[in-house]
Amino acid sequence: MSGIVIATLVLVVCGVVVGVGLVFTGKKFYVEVDERETAVRECLPGNNCGACGFAGCDAMAAAIVKGDAPVNGCPVGGAPVAEKIGEIMGTAAEAADRKVAFVRCKGTCEVTSNQGNYVGIEDCRSAVNAGINIPECSYGCLGLGSCVKVCPAGAISVVDGVAVVDRDKCVACGLCVKTCPKGLIELVPADKYVAVQCSNKDKGPAVKKVCKAGCIGCTLCTKQCEYDAIHMEGNVAHVNYDNCVQCGKCAEKCPQKVIVPPVA
Repeated sequence: MSGIVIATLVLVVCGVVVGVGLVFTGKKFYVEVDERETAVRECLPGNNCGACGFAGCDAMAAAIVKGDAPVNGCPVGGAPVAEKIGEIMGTAAEAADRKVAFVRCKGTCEVTSNQGNYVGIEDCRSAVNAGINIPECSYGCLGLGSCVKVCPAGAISVVDGVAVVDRDKCVACGLCVKTCPKGLIELVPADKYVAVQCSNKDKGPAVKKVCKAGCIGCTLCTKQCEYDAIHMEGNVAHVNYDNCVQCGKCAEKCPQKVIVPPVA
């Protein structure tokens, strides 16, 4: 028998042995996947953004089927996706209050100025890591657009040096919240428009030196509110949305006009 024939037979035998081994291993360690998990995964948008608190849509689908996550746990998919998943799971999807991102800074080019002309990487995180602060206000938006780059819905843009959110496009995935190195962005109820557009915790005189539109901590808004819905956190006002009834009195009394009023 020639060497070529022997080598061929050895390869064939090895192939058969490996094939049998793979089949045996596959059967032995096969993990049956719940058909509902596949169906739920197909309903999810596939952003894999992690806004739901899980590693991605696959993990989210598995958690829903196991009962470790609610059927309305995907903030990107919203009510339509929750309804479809609820049908698959045989569970009524509870209505989740829609939220939108809000930038707590009003420091546009008209009311504040920069410390100098910035030349460098257009990334807020890189600037902060390098100890660079562009606006005079150390709490203000850098305007380099890191939040713009991570937004999957194209809901954020930089206008006059400050990030602005398009409420109609925002899907409340929370990626901008996680990305902003200054913590200026928060998720607020979409049906509650009253919000304080400032994060400067310094006292009034110091705020006025760096921004004409910053909260000066005068507390007029807190005194005006009849529902205990606005409090001072440090020296800056912040709205408690559980109590806010959107009366707008705080916005009317704010001397700096830094509180966004309710939409009529």
